[in-house]
Amino acid sequence: MHDSTKLESLGVPAVPVATDVFMAAARAQASALGRSDFGAVYVAHPIQDQTREEIEAKCEGALDEIVNQLISA
Repeated sequence: MHDSTKLESLGVPAVPVATDVFMAAARAQASALGRSDFGAVYVAHPIQDQTREEIEAKCEGALDEIVNQLISA
């Protein structure tokens, strides 16, 4: 969240991406940074033990949402 909010403050559209188990923490962090409205994209947890193909599938599933948030920023 810190990096994404910093980028946006510099005029660079940004969308944080995290796994769904970090959703509450990300929302709390955004709120603490004064950006409770800041959206993020969440993919299914876990990532660490996934194969390349599984990670690519998660990316494909999230790509449209990431792009939509970037162009609507």
